[in-house]
Amino acid sequence: LMTLALPVRPPAAPAVPARNRYGEGMDHAAPLKLMEEVEAASCKKAALTVNCMLLKGFMSGALLAYATALAFRVTEGLPAGPAALVAGAVFPVGFAMIVLLGMELATGNFAVLAFGVARGRTQPAAMLRNWGWVYLGNFIGSLFVGGLIAVALTGAFSHGAGALGDKIASVAEAKTLAYAHDGAHGWVTALVKGILCNWMVALGTVLGLSSTSSAGKVVSVWLPVATFFSLGYEHSIVNMFIIPIGMLLGAEVSVGQWLFWNQIPVTLGNIIGGSLLTGMLLHHCNRPAGQRPDQ
Repeated sequence: LMTLALPVRPPAAPAVPARNRYGEGMDHAAPLKLMEEVEAASCKKAALTVNCMLLKGFMSGALLAYATALAFRVTEGLPAGPAALVAGAVFPVGFAMIVLLGMELATGNFAVLAFGVARGRTQPAAMLRNWGWVYLGNFIGSLFVGGLIAVALTGAFSHGAGALGDKIASVAEAKTLAYAHDGAHGWVTALVKGILCNWMVALGTVLGLSSTSSAGKVVSVWLPVATFFSLGYEHSIVNMFIIPIGMLLGAEVSVGQWLFWNQIPVTLGNIIGGSLLTGMLLHHCNRPAGQRPDQ
């Protein structure tokens, strides 16, 4: 008997989702789709319990303390220009871990929750509730890891803190006493540096929602966060680590000087940069005249 050899059709390749204006089927979310992700994130953050906000905030403060100490360590002995570049390249490791783990950072939430309020998806009271509890959690985490680093650097306060400890103390003085020396001009300078900082940091939080892959998220957040850190702008959560731990390690700064000349104006600047120049600006750019741009 003769058999006929019938051609075997190879299995069809899986269909590749077509790209569209919302970024569906792609790792990168196009702006309109990204705005939907930010809306969803604002709702999720507004619904968190107090315990969850405190714990996630604690973790974020701790990770930024680690990242700041690392940035100071790797720039020891470098000239100012290269040191700024290296520090900016290294510091975003903390922010990347925060985004990948889904932790809570007040400076990023200044943009995300404000965006939700602008879109009518989040209540102002829920926004302020999130900001307050997460900020407190960030503060506790920053102090906790900072205290442990101080103990490690000084051998449980049995000797000096070495080059890294001296660096933290000197930066703490520069972030307070330099502004105090300039009076009202210094206070305004700290405010403006806080605005410039969080325009970038909050943008990093938003861009972290633009990708579904770990690598994509890391690259997306790295760009604006490295920019702010290299330029030496003021981040309220980072300063929660630098200034009080610098005081612990010998910086000639009082609590009042820390709060008035840095923490208060920088936090206000971070709120303006995050809520107005990131959250509200993105809302209006992507929803002109109350309509989606594609309608």
